[in-house]
Amino acid sequence: MALPLLVLLFLLSLPLHPHRSYAADSLSGNQSLSGDQKITSKGGKFVLGFFPLGNSPKRYYIGIWYNTNTVSKLTPVWVANRDTPVFDFSLSELKLSEDGNLVLLNQSKSQLWSTGTKITSNTTIAVLLDSGNLVLQDGSDASRVLWQSFDHPTDTWLPGGKLGLNKLSGENQHLTAWRNAEDPAHGFFYLEIDPSGSSQYFILWNGTKTYWSSGVWNDKIFSRVPEMTSNYVYNFQYVNNASANYFTYTVNTDDVISRFIMDYSGQIKQWTWLPAAQNWILFWSQPRAQCEVYALCGSFGSCNEKKLPFCGCVKGFRERSPEEWDLGDQSGGCVRNTPLQCGGSSSVGMEKDKFYQMDRVRLPTNPESAEAGSSSECESACLNNCSCTAYSYSSKCSLWFRNLLNIQEEYDGADQSTFFLRLAASELPGSSSKKGGIIGAAVGGVMGLLALLAIIWLIIWRQHRRRIIGAAKSAADGILVAFRYSDLQRVTGNFSDKLGSGGFGSVYKGVLPDSSFIAVKKLTDLSQGEKQFRAEVSTIGKIQQINLIRLLGFCADQSNKCLVYEFMPNSSLDVQLFHGSKTDLDWGRRYLIALGTARGLVYLHEKCRDCIIHCDIKPENILLDASFIPKVADFGLSKLVGRDLSRVLTTMRGTRGYLAPEWISGVAITAKADVYSYGMMLFEIISGKRNTDHWVDNKAGFFPASAMKNLLAGDILSLLDPRLEGDAEIAEVERACKVAYWCIQDEEMYRPTMGQVLQMLEGMVEISMPPVPKSLQVYSGQPERIVFFSDSILDQSDQTMGTFFSSQLGSSSSTNLKE
Repeated sequence: MALPLLVLLFLLSLPLHPHRSYAADSLSGNQSLSGDQKITSKGGKFVLGFFPLGNSPKRYYIGIWYNTNTVSKLTPVWVANRDTPVFDFSLSELKLSEDGNLVLLNQSKSQLWSTGTKITSNTTIAVLLDSGNLVLQDGSDASRVLWQSFDHPTDTWLPGGKLGLNKLSGENQHLTAWRNAEDPAHGFFYLEIDPSGSSQYFILWNGTKTYWSSGVWNDKIFSRVPEMTSNYVYNFQYVNNASANYFTYTVNTDDVISRFIMDYSGQIKQWTWLPAAQNWILFWSQPRAQCEVYALCGSFGSCNEKKLPFCGCVKGFRERSPEEWDLGDQSGGCVRNTPLQCGGSSSVGMEKDKFYQMDRVRLPTNPESAEAGSSSECESACLNNCSCTAYSYSSKCSLWFRNLLNIQEEYDGADQSTFFLRLAASELPGSSSKKGGIIGAAVGGVMGLLALLAIIWLIIWRQHRRRIIGAAKSAADGILVAFRYSDLQRVTGNFSDKLGSGGFGSVYKGVLPDSSFIAVKKLTDLSQGEKQFRAEVSTIGKIQQINLIRLLGFCADQSNKCLVYEFMPNSSLDVQLFHGSKTDLDWGRRYLIALGTARGLVYLHEKCRDCIIHCDIKPENILLDASFIPKVADFGLSKLVGRDLSRVLTTMRGTRGYLAPEWISGVAITAKADVYSYGMMLFEIISGKRNTDHWVDNKAGFFPASAMKNLLAGDILSLLDPRLEGDAEIAEVERACKVAYWCIQDEEMYRPTMGQVLQMLEGMVEISMPPVPKSLQVYSGQPERIVFFSDSILDQSDQTMGTFFSSQLGSSSSTNLKE
């Protein structure tokens, strides 16, 4: 009996602090949160507790996030201690203090954060509401709110929250971006209402300079940013009274989960949760061009809209903090690889500084004028001043001193210019440093070793060449090749020539020993094992049609998985359509591209053993070969990532508007979703611009909405890309417009199949005038409104559908349209 008695006495001596995980929605005076304890809002939508960020060491924050039963990805919407994390969350606690305020204490019981409001009662209670609002209430009067998180937003604006100016306290409720993807500390970018309170608009600024303004709101609609609003989902309201000047918004249906964030990229973004894909979908962002964000890439950083990532360092510079750049924070900018010599006379043996020429550049901010009658005089003016870092000359001389901000490369704007960047001579080709004796002595000793290494390398290279030549021959014969990862590294220069990025990974250019080119896609975040991956790739490799990109081979080397495709020399359709003042795509080529893309989709939908729904039809995924024959890319890739469509749907930054309405309503996705996306892309082929990049009377317009009026009036050529100067077959343009409108009908049952689309484009049948989609009818006559999604069913009868084709098709075709 002695042993059990000792055990009992030991257990009784332990401190009585049972582990608790609150299911309740509130904290009262005798409760606290520590460790993994949390409270959940009454309806189960939001959670309050500690959550981790970073790796080594992990940092913990008290915050509010969506319950994983609703949103499967951890998504914080409010953070209390954003600048002061805790490192031992088991000993830290959130509790109500003796004065009634909610406080956060770290492991040393020092106060890190407090609601900090004047309270006369110590019987307060903290309640988490289903709106995501944490409120501090008077315990004796629940209607009396003493403090609420909605009055102190961090980076997220939730439905019901307010952004604006409290005229009584002078406090401006605004959003502040996170520092980077893993640090919620106050970042550099802000969204707030016009601080003067005299105008109804938002501004984005970085603490120094305003770089975007929303334009004036009117009553409920964001007039300059129509993509942001939808009569069927969002209701925006502006309030201006004696005590406050603010905006708020509500979501009209419980099925839609929406939030606006001030992103660490410097853009404000609207995200909507898509249950079908279990991921957040980006529907809107401003400013639309990432390079418009002021000082985004920091000092001596350059922005490039045509490359990913957008930010890079100019020649002769390197990232100041590679770790921060990897997390999306480039504000620290770049530092020189080699210090300037400032004339070169003070350092024996060192060459004079030189200038590196950069063409097609948007010049950096804050230039200073100098007296110079020529480019050479301007160069001398800069070279003779040790603080001068760059110059530009075009009728006048502009100099830049010390740091450079907001350089944009490959810039196509009317104000593009040539820019000369000052670098140490050793950074430029042709320069030499006179280090004679040391180098000469080293060369002799190294030569023997190099000769030996050269022999070894030659043997390995010959083996590699034979293997690659054999693989290339097999690919040319239509055999799917299993490449080694090391071979792909060699032919791509260790993946150095990046062609682009997408939802499934990045694409790199490679050169085979026979001088033929390939495109290698490095896949990321695959959940499949090697056996299943090989099986799925084998299925995709068997799909061959002239308008589908051809898969030549693959690599399945443990965690390194790649796909090898034929190389397309004319890049993608978006590059040919949207970049530059000139285009190589005349109307004839555009119509053939529309036809070829339709044929490729018909093959995927109707001629494969199992119907393949692409899910991401847009110009970026239509590649063009040397003869401008279109090739649909990225089909079937959703199967390689376990049918996770999130990577597809979240790549639409800057190009929203291709998603069919059924994506947001959560119903099953069919091949008609591709039809909708194809219709939206067809409008862009006609106009040569993004559908959301049109302007009418200095207001943003939506091309499918404005074009219907011209189509009904028979004013067809006004819809055509101005760069074509009206040189097109009017009948083909009209036919393409009608097809596009049939494709974007709100209800999928009223859209044609891709087979029927192809028949219409080929002129095999006459096409009746399509009905105006309900979403565009709401827009009609009201330039500030655009509705992308609608849950309402269009009032279209079978008789309307019967007029889709002329009687030449017969009753069987009409029947197919209803299936």
